[in-house]
Amino acid sequence: MKKFLTKVIPLFYGQWLNFVALFNKQKAAKIAFDIFCTIRKGRVRPEQKDFLDNAKFSVENVMEQQIQSYKWPGSKGTVLLLHGWESNTHRWRNLIKKLKEHHFDILAFDAPAHGYSSGEMLHVPLYAHTLKHFLEKFRPQMVVAHSIGGMTILFNDFLHPESSVEKIVTIGSPCEFEQFMHHYKSILKFNTRVWKAMDKRLKIWFGYHFKEFSSARFVANNTKKGLLFHDKLDQQVPYTESVRVHEHWKGSELVLTEGLGHSMHQPKVNDQIIAFLES
Repeated sequence: MKKFLTKVIPLFYGQWLNFVALFNKQKAAKIAFDIFCTIRKGRVRPEQKDFLDNAKFSVENVMEQQIQSYKWPGSKGTVLLLHGWESNTHRWRNLIKKLKEHHFDILAFDAPAHGYSSGEMLHVPLYAHTLKHFLEKFRPQMVVAHSIGGMTILFNDFLHPESSVEKIVTIGSPCEFEQFMHHYKSILKFNTRVWKAMDKRLKIWFGYHFKEFSSARFVANNTKKGLLFHDKLDQQVPYTESVRVHEHWKGSELVLTEGLGHSMHQPKVNDQIIAFLES
């Protein structure tokens, strides 16, 4: 029954959007984006509480949202960690242990609508605005980001290349926002009318069409050092996304793995991250 509902409910939303678009395309586009951006998972689970509660730092007010930050003090440069979609800072537990062993100063925060932070929705521009607050206030020299967090730091660096960040690591991160939208459309099966209305809304809202919101475009003039990880068997974000970013980012190094999945918590990945940050 659960599998049946999982398939039927998205189709219901898609048909509803098609119907709304017959009368009001702008409203259909807004509803479609609200559904897409709504976060359904990623809050702190009971088994994650001790690890996170012991490192709670400050609660930052960003765009009327309360953003929970965490800190593990160290004597080396500051590393800022950005988690991915429907996750939270706990996902970095293995890397944090390794960073502590190498005496890095570690800073992290739960994205809006994730972990202990307030909110119900997230999209890259909102994540980037929150990131900008932390970069300006704490001035970390290094950023390690997973999945959508990777797109977020590259987008922010495109907008603000003068930031304190000198080195960037991305793990399993997407490149083309248009691919997300195609996947979303294939699940809900809404029509071209809704698609075009959403594309128009994004342009008005953030200044980009779907095809223009691209990490490959964002890194074209990036002169900072980058290390990109992606697994060839990643089922959530195709590894070709990182390949495309690497091809457009002159200062980047690409590490392709096979069989490590999307999260990539493995020791050999973390060891390579440490080596890059210390180089």
